[in-house]
Amino acid sequence: MTTTVETHRELADQLHTAERDVRPVGALTDRWPDLTVEDAYAIQQLNIDRRVAGGARVLGRKVGLTSAPMQEMLGVDEPDYGVLLDDMFVEEGDDVPLERLIAPRVEAEIAFVMGADLAGPGVSSVAALRAIAGALPALEIIDSRVADWKITLADTVADNASSGMVALGARITPIDGLDLRLLGMAISRNGVAVDSGAGAAVLGHPARCVAWLANRLAPFGASLRAGDVILAGALHRAIPVVHGDVVRAELAHLGAVTARFADATTDPEGAHA
Repeated sequence: MTTTVETHRELADQLHTAERDVRPVGALTDRWPDLTVEDAYAIQQLNIDRRVAGGARVLGRKVGLTSAPMQEMLGVDEPDYGVLLDDMFVEEGDDVPLERLIAPRVEAEIAFVMGADLAGPGVSSVAALRAIAGALPALEIIDSRVADWKITLADTVADNASSGMVALGARITPIDGLDLRLLGMAISRNGVAVDSGAGAAVLGHPARCVAWLANRLAPFGASLRAGDVILAGALHRAIPVVHGDVVRAELAHLGAVTARFADATTDPEGAHA
């Protein structure tokens, strides 16, 4: 079944409504099995354009499916990307608004801040390293508007790469002199260690994720810009979270970042019912 511009708009509307109403929809590919990755990026862009028209600002991008286990799970051999908007960022110390999310999971990642524009094609890892101003620890709270996370690559791409929210650490560290492949990470939930990882988990080197992204954007006439925040992908398997959880990631040389998920009995003013 061939997709059309009208199909793209229909599926974008369904994902938009699911996010707005915090109510998932069935997998797009169950109804449109011939949906391609390029179709999915077109659907993603329709919803990004919709949110920008409503006042949101693009602050960067995320790279997903950068680890071998995640690629094997979806049967793919390349990453994907999504767009980070200003209303997706949570200041460290503030509660993550779980009421905005459907089935949240947390991933510890290395976030980069671009110091220079970077445009493909032909961008190498070395060129990416030279364009990065610094790095900081990040917790990405991924989410799926597709019910029960039953997704294919096209489903997650259309759903803005299963983006949800992002908490960043408070300090940007220059990466000169750091071997990002060996940069270790430990993550805990409610004070109990749950996983660990290292920079090499994402395509063998985190800067390679930035280079891949710049090259992948080139056919769309897009590029990375100075000041953009780029998430390089999960260093471990995603961790489900619920109300009351506190997740903390510590990354060697970069520091720590914490995300708090307020108890369901806490009102917006912080008083308990």
